Amino acid sequence: MGFGLRVLDLARRDRAEAELRRVGADPAGVAKMRDKAATVALKAHGLRSPGANILKQEMLSLGGEVAVARGVVTGAAEPSDVVILGTRKQLLALARKLRPQPFGLRALGQEIEAALAPRIHELSWAGGVLRLSERPHVMGILNVTPDSFSDGGTFLDPQAALDRAVAMVEEGADLIDVGGESTRPGSRGVSVEEELARVIPVVEALAPRLGVPLSVDTAKAAVAERAVGAGAAIVNDVSGLTADPGMAGTVAAAGCALVVMHLRGTPQTMQADTTYGDLLAEVWAGLAASVERAEAAGVPRERVVVDPGIGFGKNPQGSLALLGRLGEFATLGCPLLIGASRKSFIGATVGGEGPQDRLEGSLAAAVVALGQGAQLFRVHDVRATRRALDLAWAALRAGGG
Repeated sequence: MGFGLRVLDLARRDRAEAELRRVGADPAGVAKMRDKAATVALKAHGLRSPGANILKQEMLSLGGEVAVARGVVTGAAEPSDVVILGTRKQLLALARKLRPQPFGLRALGQEIEAALAPRIHELSWAGGVLRLSERPHVMGILNVTPDSFSDGGTFLDPQAALDRAVAMVEEGADLIDVGGESTRPGSRGVSVEEELARVIPVVEALAPRLGVPLSVDTAKAAVAERAVGAGAAIVNDVSGLTADPGMAGTVAAAGCALVVMHLRGTPQTMQADTTYGDLLAEVWAGLAASVERAEAAGVPRERVVVDPGIGFGKNPQGSLALLGRLGEFATLGCPLLIGASRKSFIGATVGGEGPQDRLEGSLAAAVVALGQGAQLFRVHDVRATRRALDLAWAALRAGGG
């Protein structure tokens, strides 16, 4: 019969703790061993050669490893990116050892500690909060546009928009995202006046009736200000605060929450060049810059959500790479929103006639994103996504014992 040996997936601390308790380990031993259960890989950019050498030696002394550029030891590689490999216990010990070190290593140690710290995500705004760590939250898409890629023209009438929003809440939507300007590839922008005329009547009709928060999908500060005044709680800026220099200040003054998305270029130009030197690093850096821009204007980090912009300035392979490695954005310290619903990369991967034929791929993308740590899901198909996510969430939680 053998010993029934199997490989355990103990990357999560709660799973590690549960398995250690199942074998009857002493509680004091459980507390010591749970951080030794899984190897963690961290990547940092731009270390000077002396700092990279010190980092490598310190981690080697703890039984871990650091990969550096080949010429670091002689100073020929300047600067160097590094990959740090070790258990949580080793990495936390490394962070402590870096505190007195020069060459920026103290700051790196602080970043390591922040990256490994447990997070309970909440999204707050003046008058409300979403407790995102308690369960996955579904954001229903309500496009009041004639030209959106999936449902353009369907909900232009305010009554039709209201009926659709009510239906999505009944299907399980936790919030509704109202958009008055298409951002599909190649789309042309509309004037502030046109966007206001589309969005504000809908927000005014929905806000007192829905019982869930409203988000406004806009890159224009004037539209955001009016929408929040009409009852919206969240501004969803696909430009990551780059399109309108007044947006960050407007959000700060309004006291609302903010979603910043990664977008290279504009919807008109974004698919002209989808080549990246290091996709994950460049998207991470772009989102970090957006978060810093928000904080500099007075928007607290606990009011900011990040969205890597799947399908925006990325080719199908890039969108798949982002989806499969979403967990790497956790070190930004913000909740993660994913908008993969009915996107073209799904059709390019699994086939289908058009956006309406991408339900299965959209559900698969949502479940993969949940497993990678996403908390918010911007979708067209609310009922199906709600049910898929609830099952996946239950399975992931049960894995902790």
